[in-house]
Amino acid sequence: MTVSETTAAVGPEAGAEALRPHAEDAFAGELKALEAADDRPRPARWRLSPWAVATYLQGGTLPDGTVITPKYVGPRRLVEVAVTTLATDRALLLLGVPGTAKTWVSEHLAAAVSGDSTLLVQGTAGTPEEAVRYGWNYAQLLAHGPSRDALVPSPLMRAMSEGMTARVEELTRIPADVQDSLITILSEKTLPVPELGQEVQAVRGFNLIATANDRDRGVNELSSALRRRFNTVVLPLPATPDAEVDIVSRRVDQIGRSLDLSAAPEGLTEIRRVVTVFRELRDGVTTDGRTKLKSPSGTLSTAEAISVVTNGLALAAHFGDGVLRPGDVAAGILGAVVRDPAADRVVWQEYLETVVRERDGWKDFYRACREVSA
Repeated sequence: MTVSETTAAVGPEAGAEALRPHAEDAFAGELKALEAADDRPRPARWRLSPWAVATYLQGGTLPDGTVITPKYVGPRRLVEVAVTTLATDRALLLLGVPGTAKTWVSEHLAAAVSGDSTLLVQGTAGTPEEAVRYGWNYAQLLAHGPSRDALVPSPLMRAMSEGMTARVEELTRIPADVQDSLITILSEKTLPVPELGQEVQAVRGFNLIATANDRDRGVNELSSALRRRFNTVVLPLPATPDAEVDIVSRRVDQIGRSLDLSAAPEGLTEIRRVVTVFRELRDGVTTDGRTKLKSPSGTLSTAEAISVVTNGLALAAHFGDGVLRPGDVAAGILGAVVRDPAADRVVWQEYLETVVRERDGWKDFYRACREVSA
């Protein structure tokens, strides 16, 4: 029984609709259509060929007319390199600033390659070595001593045994000594269990996807020995405003449908404004390049823009007329920009008065922002 099946079986209501389905469940129809149409060679235990995995992530139309929606809007070559890495014996490290869809890409890669994205280790400052290697059922351990029945496999151990794709999120947040427990797994493709005098050998199909935030350098920097075990793919911020607007629009629409929020076409104007504000403050210069700006302390990522717009959509649906307006996104923008109450508020007020106030067609947006900033 998979983790997804186990969760469904013990959920509060059998058959209840998940708030946030796993990728392999949310896009099961697309994966099935790709699998049926895919006649290219597949690596051992892969659900799809590398070409089909890349198509699943970037979108396309199959010969039977099935439309595959894009999961990642970005350079196709990056996706091809990431997919190809998983077909080799090297692990994949997705690196980038917050909000560049590292986790999203990681989940969809695992879903397309293995059909299961749930073999996950979430990295935190308190992640123990057992989360990476294995733990013990202490009742069994005390009663019968070390045995396979008493051993509790980690997601990585399960992935090694079953030839699946495992995931490690926020690798640089994991303590350095726990990080280094990955070295033997990635280099020798084995996981020793000295208590039993045994080892678990990875079967064909096993690989690892890790994500790391490059703003976290210095938190738990990866050792050179561990870094050499990864092929690193840097996911960039969206290259153009139009690309970022497209990403935000797609994700807001997906999230809105799961929350029964209808995205009105008129909302595109506010989405473009949110993206423009975020990009200008993030880049430190206006879109036309004429005015230099101070940047706030926050990241102002694409993910935060999606959150601001989704929250605004909920406000419009529950406390407005259903149409996304400046007043619905103003408070969210303020919360995203002003993280440091002293320094960031000055940056925001200066931006409002020197840029937003003078911009044609932005008077309603300026008034809404001034109202929540007062």
